[in-house]
Amino acid sequence: MEKVLVLDANQRPALAITRSLGQRGIWVVTADETTRSLAGSSKFCKESFSYPSPYKFQEKFIDVIKKEILNRNINVIFPVTDITTYIILKNKEKFGFINIPFAHFNEYEKLTNKWELFKIAQKLEIPCPKTYFIENYSSFLTLTSTLTSWHFPLVLKPFRSRIEDNGKYVSASVVYANSMEDLKEKVKSIDYFRNYPFLIQEYIEGEGRGIFTIYNQGIPVCFFAHRRLREKPPSGGVSVLSESIAVDPYLKKLSKKILDYVNWHGPAMVEFKVSKGGCPYLMEVNARFWGSLQLAIDSGVDFPWLLYQIAIGKKADFVNNYKIGNKSRWLLGDLDNLYLTFKNHVGFIYKIRSLINFLNFYDKNIHYEVNRWADMKPFFFELKRYLLG
Repeated sequence: MEKVLVLDANQRPALAITRSLGQRGIWVVTADETTRSLAGSSKFCKESFSYPSPYKFQEKFIDVIKKEILNRNINVIFPVTDITTYIILKNKEKFGFINIPFAHFNEYEKLTNKWELFKIAQKLEIPCPKTYFIENYSSFLTLTSTLTSWHFPLVLKPFRSRIEDNGKYVSASVVYANSMEDLKEKVKSIDYFRNYPFLIQEYIEGEGRGIFTIYNQGIPVCFFAHRRLREKPPSGGVSVLSESIAVDPYLKKLSKKILDYVNWHGPAMVEFKVSKGGCPYLMEVNARFWGSLQLAIDSGVDFPWLLYQIAIGKKADFVNNYKIGNKSRWLLGDLDNLYLTFKNHVGFIYKIRSLINFLNFYDKNIHYEVNRWADMKPFFFELKRYLLG
């Protein structure tokens, strides 16, 4: 039996992967920066270890992973976050014959480097927000001095969510500008805009939708879709309650167009914002496993198992359909959603409605993402970490 190493073990998708594979009798090894972890607390985890921060100590991180792979006879690696996926794929040759069921680094870069992604989208005529490609601070100043018809708010996107700087990685996030003065100030004051390429895009108001898939050497294996019912923060962010929905044929077509173009291999989530007029706009591509992975598994699309089959050279199971209307709830994230709703001074009626919705523990379609009677230790681990803050 192949041993699988699941990185980023404090992330909820890592827990979903551990449970998925462990329930099928696969030997799962988990690892993160901490000696104890969320996925490592699961009864389906057989071994675990810690590694140096990949953000700060890239070479040491690689050395520890290589050492543990040899010592533990690990055959397959599943990175979970952007940073570990980036480092592992960029240094793939250092891991010998270990199975890493993801695309080559060049293909990964084309999807996760937003500059390249939106250039590809324009080439393929995929709908995307109006975009200005800013090479450096000087080109930004030139652009703002020549354009007068800017419509605010505008979205500032770093070219990567994790930017390498002298062997370390800086987290970069999307920022919104509400006026020309606000735009200039944020570009000037935020290092990763002032010192690296970035994008300025029009703001699209609408509903976020995602197409989830897994590819085997350029061929799609299956597709899945969901919608977010509640998020943290409530204004938009991480999903805390989501529901499986049917795959939209047009969004699937657009997603395939992108992924086919780069001859994709492995998991991916293509995100869109659908405007009030019904037009979808490409937002980004997550070239890795996503936050609501457990929802897909509960609905009948076991993406980790499919990827494992691909990794060991077997034909992935055929997935014809999945359960529509299934829901996945991250309980502590939903508690944060409720707290932020009350904190943000919204109307009394809205607060009461939010409280009633939170107290709905009787929906038969809801599956709890972390707290599961058959494997409760991860929830106790998460709860302790939550309370200690």
